[in-house]
Formats: sequence, C-alpha cells, structure tokens
Amino acid sequence: MKWHVFPNGPMCSIRRAMLLWLVPLFLLVAAMSAALSWWTYSRMVSGFMDEQMQQLAQSLAAYPAVQPPQQDAEKVNKWGAYVVQTWAPEGALVSSSWPQLRVPRQAEGFHDVAHQGSRWRAYVTQGGDGRTVQVLQSGSFRTKLAAERAGAAVAPVVILLPLSMFVLWLVARAMSRALQDIGRRAAQQDEHTITELPVDNVPSEIAPLVQSFNSLLRRLRDAFATQRRFVQDAAHELRTPIAAIGLQVENMRQDVNCAAAADRFAHLEAGVKRASRLVDQLLRLSRQEAAGADGPAIVDLQMQLRDSMNTLIGLADQRNIDLGLVGPEPPCDPITLQCAVGDLRSLLDNLIENALRYTPEGGVVDVRLLRDEGHVAVEVVDTGPGIPQELLPRVFDRFFRVPGTGPGGSGLGLSIAQAAAQRAGLLLTLRNRQDRSGLIARIESTP
Repeated sequence: MKWHVFPNGPMCSIRRAMLLWLVPLFLLVAAMSAALSWWTYSRMVSGFMDEQMQQLAQSLAAYPAVQPPQQDAEKVNKWGAYVVQTWAPEGALVSSSWPQLRVPRQAEGFHDVAHQGSRWRAYVTQGGDGRTVQVLQSGSFRTKLAAERAGAAVAPVVILLPLSMFVLWLVARAMSRALQDIGRRAAQQDEHTITELPVDNVPSEIAPLVQSFNSLLRRLRDAFATQRRFVQDAAHELRTPIAAIGLQVENMRQDVNCAAAADRFAHLEAGVKRASRLVDQLLRLSRQEAAGADGPAIVDLQMQLRDSMNTLIGLADQRNIDLGLVGPEPPCDPITLQCAVGDLRSLLDNLIENALRYTPEGGVVDVRLLRDEGHVAVEVVDTGPGIPQELLPRVFDRFFRVPGTGPGGSGLGLSIAQAAAQRAGLLLTLRNRQDRSGLIARIESTP
C-alpha cells in the first residue's frame, strides 16, 4: 500500500497537511526542550547546592566555635536556608539551627531523606573532636528552583511557539490562496478566451504544473481555431455551388412546364434554400465562436430590439405576420444591460427569426420588454405550433429539429441563441403558451 502525504478526505489539503505535520513537530520540540532544560538545571542546582552544603558542613566541623544563625520555617522552606545539626560523639543532638526539624542523624556523605512527608537533602561529616555535623536543605526548594530556571530557559520557546504556528498558518494560507488563484484562472478559460496562465510569483515546485496547463491550453486553442477555420472555409466554399444550384433550378423551371415536375422542383428549391440557410447559420456560428469577441458594454435594450425587428420586418411582411414591440409606455428611462453587443444582437435576431419562420402566415409575434425592480426580461411570443413538452430539453442541441416542422429549418438557430445567451450572462428559457398554441422564448438577466 502506497503512503501519501495528502490523505483522502478533508485532510487532503496543503494547508492542513502542513499544520498536521509541523504543529506536532513544534510541540514535540517544545516538550523535548522543556524536559532537557529541567534535567540540566536539576543537575546544575543539585551540584551547586551539594557543594555549598559540603563546604558549610566541613567548615563548621573544623571550627566548632562557629555557630550558624537560627532559621525559621519561611527561610527554610521558601528560601532554601540550610539547617545545621550538631551531634555529640555519643549520639546526642547538641544544637540545631531550626529545632522544629527532627531528622535523625545519617551516615557520612550525601543522602536523600524523607521525613514527615517532606523530602530533604542531607550531608554529614565528622569533625576532629568526634562531633558530627549534619546539614539539611529542603528538597521541594531545590525542585522549585530547578523548575524556575528551566522555565526561564524554555519561556522563549513557549512564547515563540504560538507565534511560529501563526506564521506557519499565514504562510500556508498564502500558498493555498496562490494555488486557488491559479485554479480560478484556469476555470475561467473557455473556448472563446483561451489564454495562458501567468507564471509570475508561482513557486518553483508548482511552475512545471502551470507550464503543463499552458501547453495544454495552447493545444486546445489551436484545435478550436482549426475547427472554426474548417467550418468557415467549408461554409464559404459551399455558398457558391449552392447558389449556382439554386440558379440552375430556377432556370430549369422556366424550361420545364410539365405539371408533374412542378412538385419535384418545389421540393428541390426547398432543399436548396434549407442548405443555403444552413451554410449561413454555420458561418454565423463560427463567427460567434471566434476568439476576440466583443467585450461587455452598456447596451440600450429598447434600441437593440428595434434594430433587430427592423432587420426582420421584411420576413414578417413576406409571411404576413404581425410583428410588434410591447414595452413600457414613453417617456421612460432607458432599459440597459451590460453584455457583449454582438452576442445580444445574435440572440435577439435568432429568437425573432425563429418565431417568424415557425408562425403560420397571418399569425402574430409579440416582443415584450419587461422590467421589475431592476430585473430585466425580454419575451418573444408567437402563435406557432409550439414544441412538445418532452422535446423542450433537447431543442438547444445542435442540428436537432422537432419532427414535423417542415424542411426549412437547420436545427442551429436555438443552439446559436443559447450559446450567445451564455456568453452574454443571460438566461434563455422556452415554454409553451397556456392560453393558446404558441411558444414563449424568455431572456432574463441573471442575479
């Protein structure tokens, strides 16, 4: 089983992994420093105090006339004052600097004595006249002194430990944000705006990964460009022969007056028109998907709707369809959207054109402009046959055509409109009318 620094689950994070591994290490170092300081200062204090006890005892044994000062409980227990006991050769206690302490006489040398629940350090020596001098010191004082010295030595480590952990957290957070920023820039890439990720201020360990992403993005950009060029070239090349076929069909109709051939010529002309419209829509689609599309701008929605309707008014007159705009009564403030002008124009043109083509002659197409508390929407309402409810989710697929809609469509109009809406940051939805047959195409600004 392979071991990983980053486990699965919530701990699979650089920041959490650094904290998971380094914080326990810092705590272990602090604990080891405290233990080493305690051990060192315990030996140091014990050695220093033992030497003083030995010198005091030997001095008092050599000079019997010298009498140590009397001590009290505070000096002995709090300040570590020495308690001196003098014993006669026959074993009787002659004098004591703190009579309350009744530690029995020990053999010569150093001893650790437990007396009445307290620990004592004792040193015993014998003088030339046979007297025995016993010097005692509180063991709890020695422990306290060693702890104070060890604490003073460990204090900088204890103080710097939280600071080091905080700095580590900040560094890990900065690294995590840098990686997240790279991820956000990579997520912002699409087939229309493929740009290489910047490698400035990228850690050397992450730079190869970013460079690999950039290489992949370059290949994707080249692939999309090749695809668009192919569609554009194919559409351009097809326009001329299709136009020539249309002219030849028209010329042949004049030469052939047979009634039996008239129906076949009608089907042939319809096929040529459909192929011509398909080529036009392929060109429009390839231009929309080309890199370097218009950037977002403030667009007057009412003016844009009038421009689209004026462009398609000829088709409406040709099919005897009542095309009208329903909006706020003038005078009113301009209704604006922030989006790419080209995408919005393509979206409106396709929706209005679709409504005009699929509405029977003599029908009605209304373009409604709605505004409610800053929320802007446009609805294209027709009196056509509508779309079966089960097929509504599929109508945005490329080249999908609703069965029974006739030979004139290409299956690209709604796909182009949906792509334009997404680039413009708008929401496009379709629903059938409830009051009668027909379709409502709604465009609305997203929050």
